[in-house]
Amino acid sequence: MRLAGARLLDDRDYPAVRAALAVDPVGSCMVSARVEAAGLDPWRLGGEVWAADSRPSRSGRIQSLCFSGPNLIPLRGNTPALRSFADRALRRQRTCSSLVGPADQVLGLWEELADEWGPAREVRQDQPLLALDGSPSRQGDPLVRPVRADELDRYLPAAIAMFIEEVGVDPRAGDGGASYRARVAELIAGGRAFARFESGEVVFKAEIGALSATVGQIQGVWVHPDRRGHGLGTLGTAAVVSRLVRGMGRTASLYVNSYNGPALAAYRKIGFNQVGRYATVLF
Repeated sequence: MRLAGARLLDDRDYPAVRAALAVDPVGSCMVSARVEAAGLDPWRLGGEVWAADSRPSRSGRIQSLCFSGPNLIPLRGNTPALRSFADRALRRQRTCSSLVGPADQVLGLWEELADEWGPAREVRQDQPLLALDGSPSRQGDPLVRPVRADELDRYLPAAIAMFIEEVGVDPRAGDGGASYRARVAELIAGGRAFARFESGEVVFKAEIGALSATVGQIQGVWVHPDRRGHGLGTLGTAAVVSRLVRGMGRTASLYVNSYNGPALAAYRKIGFNQVGRYATVLF
């Protein structure tokens, strides 16, 4: 049984959307950060927020929620709701680079979309979602610091190397890297890119990607290949966690592929605990 169709939410739905996002602040951080900054107007938001509910229930609650933008992020919804989201997504040409979010939602939505949008370049079905809301159990690397604006050209090669290694594509494809450079510059300007430099070269880097009122999601953790196995990743990530928890008053969060044993071990040493499971479908 299909619902009538997912509806586009607007600022009238803002209180109900915020309440729905607050149910899982870590899992919904990517969407919460956008909604808190821009509301629900698609032009300001850079995407759309959908619900399969015809309207909030009498309690003011929205039972299903999906963000459609650079990524397609289903957050809540039963099987009929996911079908409804798929119906709306299939009305237009695919523009998102991935499906990402809670694993049951992503994999359920992908079942509905795969015949039209597949095959995917890669499906990562098991990505532990980790969180830490207290001080890290390891002392952070004191040489890890925010990247300065005038260090963009020294930082960018490490960011590109990380992206290729993690995502499997070159972020410079298509426009020569202009849009990726602009995104990295934006993170640096916001004080959300961190690195350890040695002789002018980045040997550790990480960024705070999504930043909601309560949670910051760490992304792009990378150690120079020549320096791996020496603890730079553990101590560097601990430094970023300290900045998030102590300096910004947020819960630190990240997600990692389940097969990345060294990374999982490092994050557990810092004090992260698993709070959920993500999945990603890459195109």
